[in-house]
Amino acid sequence: MSHEAAPPLVLSIQSHVAYGHVGNAAAVLPMQLLGVQPLPVHTVQFSNHTGYGEFKGQVFSAAHVRDVLDGLRARGVLARVDAVLSGYLGDAGIGEVILEAVAELRAARPRLRYLCDPVMGDIGRGIFVRPGIPEFLRRRALAAADVITPNHYEFELLCGAGFASVDEVLAAARGLLRDADGAGPTLVVITSLRTPDLPGDRLTTLAVTRDAAWRVETPLLALDPLPNGMGDVFSAVLLARLLRDEPVPDALAHTVSVLFGLIARTAPGERDLPLVTAREEIVVPARGFAAVAVD
Repeated sequence: MSHEAAPPLVLSIQSHVAYGHVGNAAAVLPMQLLGVQPLPVHTVQFSNHTGYGEFKGQVFSAAHVRDVLDGLRARGVLARVDAVLSGYLGDAGIGEVILEAVAELRAARPRLRYLCDPVMGDIGRGIFVRPGIPEFLRRRALAAADVITPNHYEFELLCGAGFASVDEVLAAARGLLRDADGAGPTLVVITSLRTPDLPGDRLTTLAVTRDAAWRVETPLLALDPLPNGMGDVFSAVLLARLLRDEPVPDALAHTVSVLFGLIARTAPGERDLPLVTAREEIVVPARGFAAVAVD
């Protein structure tokens, strides 16, 4: 009897809601559909995301998250993790627990990948995380990550500056890349990029490495409000594709195409992406967009 290879294991440490699709409630299904086994550890447990207004629940403590990780360690599961995914933290102390876990896992598995989605805010909403989290992401998490996936607003927060052109963004992204001491990501992906030199009716995603850069452009879909959880789905799909050792431009193109397909199938006024009803978009997007090399 033949046995299929075990799927990659991803330790996904981020928020969770009972109703809606953000954080782990947005990331788990896409990873499963793409052949990745998530290990979801929740930083918060809310009834629903803030897009619906009032919510109930609580932000978990760093001790709670550490306790869950201890349980996984006792089962021998942590030792088999291939990647770590982090998103909304809830508290900067949880971030330190994540970095401890990344350091422990890397010591045993040097090829471990850490994708940090530096969730802080967005254009129009401003910063929506607790005080201390932007500083933690900028000063601590950035150095430990292999991949970061900020949106345009978060990228400017990380860099402490605004940008007027794609060339300026490219230069700033390369300034964040891994240095001679091994600190910093090897891949920076900026979503929802809107600089004055880009077409106003298009939305651009830019991926930057030390030696190359690519961008994917899609039509701008005029949904108001935009559904929550788009960044969470993006980072989960991108990591799943990268874990299949896909070249960066191919992984980027697929991920952008997935998100476009899900947004295109979101009914007006809906606050969540249709992850279940449009799940085929995650595996084979109806419309594909190519990644184009940036000079």
